[in-house]
Amino acid sequence: MMLIDTHVHLQHPEYGNELHAILARAAIAGVEKMVVAGYDLPSSREAVKIAEEVEACYATVGIHPHAAKDVSREMMEELERLASSSRVAAVGETGLDYHYMHSSKAAQLASLEAHLELCERQGKPIIIHDREAHDDMLTALEGFPVNRLGGVWHCFSGDLLLAEKIMAKGWYLGIGGIVTFSKELAEIVRQLPLERIVLETDAPYLAPVPYRGRRNEPAWTATIATRVAEIKGTDAETIAEVTSANAAALFRI
Repeated sequence: MMLIDTHVHLQHPEYGNELHAILARAAIAGVEKMVVAGYDLPSSREAVKIAEEVEACYATVGIHPHAAKDVSREMMEELERLASSSRVAAVGETGLDYHYMHSSKAAQLASLEAHLELCERQGKPIIIHDREAHDDMLTALEGFPVNRLGGVWHCFSGDLLLAEKIMAKGWYLGIGGIVTFSKELAEIVRQLPLERIVLETDAPYLAPVPYRGRRNEPAWTATIATRVAEIKGTDAETIAEVTSANAAALFRI
């Protein structure tokens, strides 16, 4: 089966010099494409570098809401230069995180707006990080041309009502390792149309069962697909086929 991991941080320092071994394990597991997500300027630069060197990888560029307070015009100008690469599939991850509040709400909203404007200029979709900020996030996205550019709600962890609002905009829900150990998320996934789901690992974070507590890897997208198949009452090949088609359509990869 062919899988796409739509959100992985292969440039994370935790992986050290193991990139080629990690890519090999992913290929053996059927993960044929990966979207390497940036979360600050250095990681965005590195994501583009990996995508330009590794055929199976594509990049995204963005500033995580934790670092929104540091966003400047110069940073956004560099992100724009990076985003113009044909190997960059989306802008992000960006969004709102009201759990840790490493940056003020005002700074996070300003950063999000700047990223949305970048999406419109580049004609690329967006990857949204939303934690405990659902209402503000939906409000901020009201004017975004969702049908033309689209986006994915990374690491979805909201309720069914939020999922329905996101899907009504034509967006996708990123489902990762949490679905293997959260009964609440599993029940939501059971009710979601498969055509609105993409798979992701968020590696090196959020390893799925039975690997919890270990460093996550894109190879374990297959484990997530198997769990989603169990929830949906189908086979992993079907999950892989549909979610990969969703990802390919969203990111044009």
